[in-house]
Amino acid sequence: MMLQQTQVERVVPFYKQFLKRFPTPQALARAPLSAVLKVWQGLGYNRRAKMLHQAAKEIMKRGMPQNAAAFEKLSGAGPYTARAVAAFAFSHNVMLVETNTRTAVIHHFFNASAGMIYHTNAQKVSDSEIERILKHALPKGRACEWYWALMDYGAHLKEEGVKLNKKSRRYIKQSRFTGSLREARGAIVRALTKRRQGKTTLENLLGAARRLQVKRALAALTEEGLIQKRSKTFALAR
Repeated sequence: MMLQQTQVERVVPFYKQFLKRFPTPQALARAPLSAVLKVWQGLGYNRRAKMLHQAAKEIMKRGMPQNAAAFEKLSGAGPYTARAVAAFAFSHNVMLVETNTRTAVIHHFFNASAGMIYHTNAQKVSDSEIERILKHALPKGRACEWYWALMDYGAHLKEEGVKLNKKSRRYIKQSRFTGSLREARGAIVRALTKRRQGKTTLENLLGAARRLQVKRALAALTEEGLIQKRSKTFALAR
């Protein structure tokens, strides 16, 4: 869940710190959300922390899922996260598509320069097409090793200058962070990890020109349950 829309190099130190503070689902489930958000700070996309916290509570109630379908029912776990856990924790024979596996498959099977094209139209490659390739290539019973290798290989191709994810139908150029609502949301949560803040203080956090945007961020964060309004001040949700 930390790796969603975030590079590995950036995630690793947060991952280590998070596991040190919350080594088990039980420890995470018992902690207040405010404590989880404080440890998460600097990683971004704070909703992921809230969903991971909720997923830990669900695991405590229902037990640890044992397959991708069951994992996908947890809060915040979409098809990729569920399949990744199934592949790496249990070595289940699932089709796992992410940015590096896409690069490797598109490079070798849908790339004219490599002499391998599985379709001749100008359409971008869908994940279902990539999954069909993976289904034939996956060594049954060795999914964990296979995806370790395939992801590393895809990352190696990128380092060598192979940039093919624009050929994927799933490709979306990430919007600029500076000046965005995401930046405003992050600034509010970061401020509240230090202490409770008044509404006026928070609304002026990024200057007068962005006051309206911060108001929108405040409303959204409150509605999502990440922060709470208490009397005349705001605080992280507990």
